Amino acid sequence: MPGKPVVVVGAGPVGLTAALLLARRGVEVLVLERHPEPYPLPRAVHLDDEVFRVLQDAGVADAVLARSRPMAGLRLLDAAHRVLAEFARDPDAGVHGWPQGSLVHQPDLEAVLAAAATAQPRVTVERGVAVTGLRQDADGVLVVVGGGERSVRAVAVLGCDGANSTVRALIGASMRDLGPADRWLVLDIRSPVELPIWPGVHQVCDAARPATFMPVTGDRYRWECRLRPGETVTGATSPERLGALLAPVDPSKVEVVRAAEYTFRAQVADRWRAGRVLLAGDAAHLSPPFVGQGLGLGLRDVHQLAWKLAAVLAGEADDRLLDTHQAEREPHARALIRVAQLLGRLMTGGGRGGDALRRGVLAVVRRIPAVARLATDSRTPPLRSGPLVDRRGRAGRRLAGSLVPQPEVLADGKRCRLDDVLGAGCAELTVDLVVRRADGSQTRVEDPSGTLRRWLGPATAVRIRPDRIVRAARS
Repeated sequence: MPGKPVVVVGAGPVGLTAALLLARRGVEVLVLERHPEPYPLPRAVHLDDEVFRVLQDAGVADAVLARSRPMAGLRLLDAAHRVLAEFARDPDAGVHGWPQGSLVHQPDLEAVLAAAATAQPRVTVERGVAVTGLRQDADGVLVVVGGGERSVRAVAVLGCDGANSTVRALIGASMRDLGPADRWLVLDIRSPVELPIWPGVHQVCDAARPATFMPVTGDRYRWECRLRPGETVTGATSPERLGALLAPVDPSKVEVVRAAEYTFRAQVADRWRAGRVLLAGDAAHLSPPFVGQGLGLGLRDVHQLAWKLAAVLAGEADDRLLDTHQAEREPHARALIRVAQLLGRLMTGGGRGGDALRRGVLAVVRRIPAVARLATDSRTPPLRSGPLVDRRGRAGRRLAGSLVPQPEVLADGKRCRLDDVLGAGCAELTVDLVVRRADGSQTRVEDPSGTLRRWLGPATAVRIRPDRIVRAARS
């Protein structure tokens, strides 16, 4: 590999996506993964439409979509699996140009990313290589692997190596708890015949045994339930208990691929950067599962970090730009973790009294259109004001920090997604629907759906960052 690369530690979805995003911006990348083979079992199963735009920028969204299942929505059930409320999602593309929610088998996602990384000449992936040391000096970062018999010179290091991050430990960062840990049983199941299950996510709102189950893709299904104090995986999967958990599915008719205890945590690292070493994904934060944003948070991290690091390496910005990584991403991660914690309490807390209260409240609110929209909307909170988000003025307060929508547009007579017109760098979109790019080129687009004009409202123009977040708007 010519020159000094950026070293990405971890070849999971976050690390491989980071490598692809950097490579598409002209950066040489070396990915180091301690496991010799990709992990064969699923972990994350949900991607929203905002996150699909990250995969679109990485060049893999269509391939991932082909191996995913649009999520029909969310059903809230009582302990007897009677429907308390149903919030359906439109399987067609939403405001961001992709299905609002998609279910995916994580090994399929990783296979798509790995194939793209192999085909990308600026990316090299080495597996079975453990990082054991980091030393920084004026010449970059010395990455020590194995027992010290080998080292690699890097211009920067991204720690995308998961919840038990070695990189986080090496820079002296530690995790801070935002709430108590929660022990759950995770069951991955395959069935030779299609199971009679609604094609969305089911949340069992039972204080005694809260659970979640869903079809994933193909013949794969996922069940999760909270473990009681002192309960083990063996006890929770005994024949009588497994039958109650999977009902109405007959456990003897399906294959349990994995039955494992997983401790869901709500944590954020106290430091995400030490010089040219930065953390992303589970190395920086961990979220409870109730809004399905664990993987999504990590992919957003690297989408916002890749263009900043590429700009610093190209001499277009100094290292102070990297200070905005934690400043922008940590509040956003904390906000989504708080939402997950709140929803978890609302759906599973309160004992038997809470169960009765949920039944009464949901009988009313499920009929309110605004509540239904809130339950199915995949939009995440906007970024706070800062050096890269100017929320001044009426238009700025409304739009800055949020993602620009991505409708299908007409550009030069051809239908395409808006991000393909915006390009890889910064851009400006005017009220006349002219896209002006950083290189001076411009394109007028047509918006048959009217999505962009409605979204712009009284704004005359918006400045858009490479991660599709509005930097500023003017009226």
